[in-house]
Amino acid sequence: MTLRTTRRAAIAGTAALLATPAIVRGQGQLRLTLGHGAARGNPRWLAAEHFAELVRARSNGRIEIRVAGAAQLGDDVAMLTSLRTGTLDMSINSQGPASGLVPEMAALGLPFLFAANPAAYRLVDGPIGQELARRFEPLGLLLISYWDNGIRHVTNSRRPIRVPDDLRGLRIRTPADPATIDTFQALGAATQQIAFSELYVALQQGVVDGQENPLANIHSSKLYEVNRFISLTAHKWECTPVLVSRIARARIPDADWRLILDAMKEAEAYQRRLMQESDVTLLAEFRANPNVAVNEADQAAFRAATAVVLDNWEKKPFGAFVRQVRNAATA
Repeated sequence: MTLRTTRRAAIAGTAALLATPAIVRGQGQLRLTLGHGAARGNPRWLAAEHFAELVRARSNGRIEIRVAGAAQLGDDVAMLTSLRTGTLDMSINSQGPASGLVPEMAALGLPFLFAANPAAYRLVDGPIGQELARRFEPLGLLLISYWDNGIRHVTNSRRPIRVPDDLRGLRIRTPADPATIDTFQALGAATQQIAFSELYVALQQGVVDGQENPLANIHSSKLYEVNRFISLTAHKWECTPVLVSRIARARIPDADWRLILDAMKEAEAYQRRLMQESDVTLLAEFRANPNVAVNEADQAAFRAATAVVLDNWEKKPFGAFVRQVRNAATA
């Protein structure tokens, strides 16, 4: 048996153990399984545990959220499928895979839309976020919260990235997100899509030269060990959509659903705060690490080089929505 087959079997075994959809037992006991792909210590991991504890405490232990992190239940795409079939109840997912179901979601990750995280929060917490959530409903999914996947930067093993030309000839891993792919192709990089759970090994083995992620993900997944150059491009922001299976929701009493949504709102604020705090603390930590080279990038040059991406996206079938996002982001 190959290692890959063994890993698939382990994931399948974990899924069979944990992904028991919305079991109701005894005196109104309710168990839900929540999956995500972040590593231990990541703000997504910490906030997921915080959410589970809030639900447990507020229900006096009657509602249990069983959290399966670090892609125990498969990658984000696999978890989306599990949500739709009802074999998984909840997932703190990722913008790229979610945009495979609702293409308009990718518009949130167009280059240089947001100057800082709070501007992005205002957009997703308003009418645009509500409209995106409505587009998931016919697909059997409820989008109940937008967590923060951060302002993103480039890392690589070859050289500092100061201007767009420094990316030419580099193989850069991106998520399966069309906005990110278009951005890096406009910058002259060769893009390759690799599951995040496989990224460390791909960088270590030289399958790709670099990647892009927020500092929190670079740190928690130890990508800096195999990519010593961290270039502060701040080229985009991404959300982390929290999705619930409509099949699971149908089994949850309304009072319990309101309790879950209230706890999720608090966990959302906690996760966003952690994400912003991590940018400050981790940047200082990386700058102090002699094995890591941090450099500023010419963001004006990157903004100019990626302007064509924004213009091209307005020509898509959902171009009116893209214009709405762009206008709201700069309001």
